[in-house]
Amino acid sequence: MRLASRLATCLIIWSVLAFAPHGLGQVYQGKELVKAEVLPDTKAIVPGKPFTVGLLLRMAPGWHTYWKFSGDAGLPTELKWKLPPGWKVGEIQWPIPLKTIDPGDIETYGYENEVLLMQEITPSQTIVDPSVKLSADANWLVCEKICIPGGATLQLELPVSTTSAAANTELFSRYRRLLPQTWPGSNVATANWSRIGSDLRLKVTSETLANYPALDFFPLPEQGAVVGHPAIESRNKNEIAFRIPIESSAKNLSSIGGLVVFSRQPNGDDRAAWQIASAPIVSADRAAPTRGIFTFLLFGFLGGIILNLMPCVLPVISLKIFGFIQQAGQSRQKILRSGLAFTAGIFAWFIALALLLIVLKGAGREVTWGGFQFTNAYFVLALSVIVLVFALNLFGVFEISLPQSMTRSLTSTTERKDNLGSFFQGVFATILATPCTAPFLGTALGFAFSQSAAVILSMFVAIAAGMSAPYLLLSAQPAWLRLLPKPGPWMVHVKQFMGFLLLATLLFLLYVLGTQRGLEGAIWASCFLL
Repeated sequence: MRLASRLATCLIIWSVLAFAPHGLGQVYQGKELVKAEVLPDTKAIVPGKPFTVGLLLRMAPGWHTYWKFSGDAGLPTELKWKLPPGWKVGEIQWPIPLKTIDPGDIETYGYENEVLLMQEITPSQTIVDPSVKLSADANWLVCEKICIPGGATLQLELPVSTTSAAANTELFSRYRRLLPQTWPGSNVATANWSRIGSDLRLKVTSETLANYPALDFFPLPEQGAVVGHPAIESRNKNEIAFRIPIESSAKNLSSIGGLVVFSRQPNGDDRAAWQIASAPIVSADRAAPTRGIFTFLLFGFLGGIILNLMPCVLPVISLKIFGFIQQAGQSRQKILRSGLAFTAGIFAWFIALALLLIVLKGAGREVTWGGFQFTNAYFVLALSVIVLVFALNLFGVFEISLPQSMTRSLTSTTERKDNLGSFFQGVFATILATPCTAPFLGTALGFAFSQSAAVILSMFVAIAAGMSAPYLLLSAQPAWLRLLPKPGPWMVHVKQFMGFLLLATLLFLLYVLGTQRGLEGAIWASCFLL
């Protein structure tokens, strides 16, 4: 017994070490996904003279990081400098990004292969030391089929001198050419905004742009504004009209900032851009309210219904269906109470999740659905344990039941015990549903995260209502249970089949761990599960 205890302790310690954060980037199948370093454009620091540093991110083929407005998914890269007193740092200078469209009409803006994010640093007028060591904390999100957060603490040491020479000239020149230009004079281009309903229209007149086949508008919305996918509405020689759908914003929004991007071909290496700032209020053709909150709540409700058909939820849903089959012919009140308990479990998890996100947002954390789930190795490991336990239960290795002492204290009758079981089935079904929400609920949740705490809570309640609606209907109308097949040996075979589905889910979770912590992390996670 003591040996088993020591082995378990070693497994836990090794698991913690395997999942400890790495200093640089992420490792996947022995390959570094992101290599990060900071580079200066000077060989020495001259007191009081500004110089430029750049965060160079080199991504593995097929992987990408994000622009300052990431689009429908993703998070922008962050860089926080630790500078000596009296030093100043400017804003990140973002090169023109690439636009990608992923399955599900997910439109994002980011960088592939390599990007240099530049910042100007101004040292103090007096520097006593012969050299200065600068430090910065970089954080990014790198994505392919899955998104993995990464970070590194980077250092740069430069000598102090009265003169300096240029460094890394080719690299900085190349990325400075990719920086957006300020909007040209009226003799080169003019821009006119208008608003029709919930859409903004930007009409650009320019002889220069007429020479470029590929034109686009990359939006830079203000905080709280949710935009759709900009598109060219019309193009006639030197006049181009862009339509920018506005999903949610202030009622008097009449323009937004962004880039007018032009090149010989979409995402071409020759791409250039003019930056247009958000203008003061201009005349709108037809003022109309933007899409209302109830439209997004409806999207959340419909997405909740669709979650019941997702592969990650089916094994647990099947248990509830079996419960309905076994309850056929019982009293209507008992069936209704069981359905209400299952529904309460669904609502409990979604409301708890909403409250957690509200607290994180109130603490100043950046909250997005794509970055919240399955980017923490400990969360994935805990979910793997739960999935394995339920899979073994479906195979009949053991039955999940409450301890007798807890059963006596919480449930005085068999019916109350069954209702408690239905409640936890509802909770577990929603836990497994979280990875399936992105394709159907991305727009609705993206809108909610930009709104107040009440809207976030309302959105999650709408999703819970949609997911629980079918079970409430079956519970309220027991006559419909007659349409389900009668209990029999076939139920055992179906449960075993669902157990294999859960094992497939477990393999996927181990794959996620492998992408986050490398092959070694996946191996130690497997040992921990055994």
